[in-house]
Amino acid sequence: MAEISINGARRTEFGKGASRRARRDGFIPAVIYGHGEKPQHVQLPSRELGVALKTSNVLIDVVLDDHTELTLPKSVSRDPLTGLLEHIDLVIVRRGEKVVVSVPVHTEGKYDQDGILENVNTSIEVEADVTNIPSFLVLSMEGLAAGESLTADKVVLPAGIKLISDPKMTVIHLSVRSAEVEEVAVVAAPVDGAAPVEGAAPAEGAPAAKDDKK
Repeated sequence: MAEISINGARRTEFGKGASRRARRDGFIPAVIYGHGEKPQHVQLPSRELGVALKTSNVLIDVVLDDHTELTLPKSVSRDPLTGLLEHIDLVIVRRGEKVVVSVPVHTEGKYDQDGILENVNTSIEVEADVTNIPSFLVLSMEGLAAGESLTADKVVLPAGIKLISDPKMTVIHLSVRSAEVEEVAVVAAPVDGAAPVEGAAPAEGAPAAKDDKK
């Protein structure tokens, strides 16, 4: 479980214009809320925040002038074209409490290569201690045959982690590869005595048709 400290600053300006200026200066607007406390509007350095968010469910200690808030990323907004960070919501958490989070599922093991692998759900929801959230969970595909699926209850859960997603939710499905039907063009052989098709070349050894026109 990763935990990173980032120095934040209180926001004094609001609105789209202020947000654009903050991002231009290298900061990302953020809101900190939860545990019945009044929402706090802050801004965080974009580079440090971007590095932190590369780790799933990272704990972020937001260091402010008067105190530090232990937070968990709740909602991240990015530019749909560039993918750059635009805004983030952080929820306040307390050490020792349990939280429900979505954790990525990584797969391993050899499976039937004749099948087509489909990642139906790339993550599952679990309940975990806030300081013991796994970065990812493992699902073994060893021996998986085409036409078979693996469900959420097959994901290996470390001690203290409880599955919240539906146990029968499909995570991986190995589809059967459909047979390719080859279309073969069949050319009909001429029948003895049949009139030749106009424009067709005469068969090898056959005399050329005479033109009756004079």
